[in-house]
Amino acid sequence: MLELRKLCFEDLSVGMSEQLVKHVSSSDVVGFAEVSGDRNPIHLSEHFAARTPFKTRIAHGLYTASLISAVLGTRLPGPGAIYLSQTLNFKAPVKIGDDVLVRVTVDELMEKGNRARLSCVCQVDDTVVLEGEALVKVPRRDEDRSGLR
Repeated sequence: MLELRKLCFEDLSVGMSEQLVKHVSSSDVVGFAEVSGDRNPIHLSEHFAARTPFKTRIAHGLYTASLISAVLGTRLPGPGAIYLSQTLNFKAPVKIGDDVLVRVTVDELMEKGNRARLSCVCQVDDTVVLEGEALVKVPRRDEDRSGLR
């Protein structure tokens, strides 16, 4: 997983980007089902999933979205950032065994309220599986009391 990196509002610039790659395992999907309570058999039963248009088990859409949260909370902007909103557009399924590339990019910085608008894209190979936009509040240096640097 990603090492923690804390950025304050003053450290951000439009175009900054961070990414991670996550291999989706069966245990990840089962664990997400346990935590979320979403036990839809398309995620958990190969027998059930074989009869769907996907022909195999797929990861929860919000599991994939949670990988965006991992980037926001650990690297860009990192600890201290407060999630305000997130749009999600699911484009294609993520299957067990896929490697998901998650990229978050600063699109806009708003001085009022110390807010950053970030584009979020998740891909498997060359296929975009999820895209959206996050809005986060980012602490300024003079407000930071976390002790992290």
